[in-house]
Amino acid sequence: MKHLIILGDGMADWTVPQLGGKTLLEYAATPHMDWLAQHGRNGLLKTIPDGFHPGSEVANSSILGYDQHLVYEGRGPLEAASIGVELELGDLAMRCNLVCLEGDLLKNHSCGRLETEEGDVLIRFLQEKLGNERIHFYTGVQYRHLLVIKGGNKHLNCTPPHDIPLKPWRESLPLAPSKGEGSETASLLIDLILKSQELLKDHPLNIERQQRGMDPANCIWPWGGGYRPQMVPLTVTYPQIKRGSVITAVDLIRGIGKYAGLRVIDVEGATGLWDTNYEGKAQAAIQALREGDDFVYVHVEASDEAGHDGNLGLKLQTIESLDNRLIRPILEAAPTIGEEVAIALLPDHPTPIAHRTHTNEPVPFCIYYPGIQPDGVQTFSEAAAKQGSYGKIEGDAFIKTFMNNSR
Repeated sequence: MKHLIILGDGMADWTVPQLGGKTLLEYAATPHMDWLAQHGRNGLLKTIPDGFHPGSEVANSSILGYDQHLVYEGRGPLEAASIGVELELGDLAMRCNLVCLEGDLLKNHSCGRLETEEGDVLIRFLQEKLGNERIHFYTGVQYRHLLVIKGGNKHLNCTPPHDIPLKPWRESLPLAPSKGEGSETASLLIDLILKSQELLKDHPLNIERQQRGMDPANCIWPWGGGYRPQMVPLTVTYPQIKRGSVITAVDLIRGIGKYAGLRVIDVEGATGLWDTNYEGKAQAAIQALREGDDFVYVHVEASDEAGHDGNLGLKLQTIESLDNRLIRPILEAAPTIGEEVAIALLPDHPTPIAHRTHTNEPVPFCIYYPGIQPDGVQTFSEAAAKQGSYGKIEGDAFIKTFMNNSR
């Protein structure tokens, strides 16, 4: 039996008064998600272990069964792996957002719609002006980039920019937990942040963006720092996975996939936003399963970004697009794969519209495969999953159940 995980980043939410007290998953038209729930078994999964920040790096690697106390090193090293940056001993890798500041406030964590080509221009410019033998900026995707500091100290308090939309940015500058460990690196990062503002405010690309009514990318925001993690490939933990793949538009998830021993499948038009190529991702997953992959992890970022923007209508649209444009063609093709396919569906964490950042509540999940005994749940949602036969689970219980309970 082959195994396919469909991950809708940030799909889960709180109840919304404008939707009559329903969550978005309850309100949206999702007949194919509901079909999986009706024909499979359901439950709630705690993806964020106690003591960890509810980031996608924690949630997605937890879903794959990795113990965060053993492997957690922040987003930076995962994104380094994704873009092919080999970290050496003592290299501190940090996610480096290009953000938009407006006066004393961090207006948004992503500069609105920033194309990768625009980000590349700015990151190369910053490398020319601020980079040296110790400091190196690397281009990632859209607003998500990489900063590597040789000899940097990871023991810092760095606030993710998506946690502070429309809040004073100075209150969230990097901070060392003590005057000793990490203080030099914290001072260095603050210096880079302030210098980037001076360099970027008058950059021709930002002037052009403002003339077009778009937000400028006028500051860097480093966070999620760590060293190279030690992750055992899934092919070692689960011998039934002889070859697996990950399909995503996000460097972070690519990095997790690489450390997990999965090959990365790039899909043309995959953006990480509402306009991503849902159909292309579906066809890539189907083709991978047909051509010999035993395990495929399909990650769709769009709902998370809409949640960060606080855009109710757009988040509803992304959930319905995932259902109709990705899940539907996969369900239609599954009987033609040549081997039975087990399918799991879940978010990694909630990104509530009202909160505009991640929270750590358990998320709904369902597991379906031909011959499974359904548990009577009729819809895929946060509330319905509470009635599921799996109950509430955490740690590696999800991936073990998914991989080992299938025939």
